[in-house]
Amino acid sequence: MQVINETAPRPEVVAAFFSDADHGPMVMVNLLKFKDKATYPDGRDPELSGRDAYNRYGEAVVACLAAVGGHVVYHGPVTGMLLGQVDEQWDAVALAWYPSPQAMLQMVALPEYQAIEIHRYAGLAGQLNIRTKPQA
Repeated sequence: MQVINETAPRPEVVAAFFSDADHGPMVMVNLLKFKDKATYPDGRDPELSGRDAYNRYGEAVVACLAAVGGHVVYHGPVTGMLLGQVDEQWDAVALAWYPSPQAMLQMVALPEYQAIEIHRYAGLAGQLNIRTKPQA
């Protein structure tokens, strides 16, 4: 199995993801890999870790999730693996519940979200986003 971490989805993936006929609730699994040092386009905070930059985003995204009816289910560091093998472990896992994929689209369009996204890009080396369907 090949694993490729990315920081932004390709347009064709976005189109397919949000055109899916299932418009019900989802939990997004985020497997996160941080940069050693944050990289802001304007050069600010050159000694800040990637994890700390991402944490700025993480703290602020809670309000954005709430604005579209979502919430954080879980977030925490990866501390080991029992099954499987990867060349490099992810640094953290975050689970976010959304009432629908469209709610996620609404969230990323919020001006408040767009203002904090700089911290996400500054801190992330890459991630996997995995959509799951909560079972009743």
